[in-house]
Amino acid sequence: MPKKKLKFVENALDRSREYYKQYKPKYYLFEGQKGEQYSSSSAQRVLKNAVNKVGLKKHVVLHTLRYRFATHLLENGTDIRYIQELLGHSSPTTTMIYTHVTETSIRKIKDPFDNM
Repeated sequence: MPKKKLKFVENALDRSREYYKQYKPKYYLFEGQKGEQYSSSSAQRVLKNAVNKVGLKKHVVLHTLRYRFATHLLENGTDIRYIQELLGHSSPTTTMIYTHVTETSIRKIKDPFDNM
């Protein structure tokens, strides 16, 4: 397993363990109030509350997190093939849909003719 993927998995595992110790879920890692599986609408409500709490004005949905995760990985130099693996895509073409080219990334590109 690539080091970056391993580090991501280790961090996620550490956070999951902390969460588990604090909340002690019985069947699902994230349970609703009655111990049921957390619904997507409940998760969306939690995200919406968090977005409002920090004062973001953009419309954010759960899938936005997946897109941003992929984009940040790409911006930080992670190879598209690793991102593909992390997202569970069978094709890098699908992964490219998830990664957005930002103006910051474009500005970082060096013109090869500058070195001539």
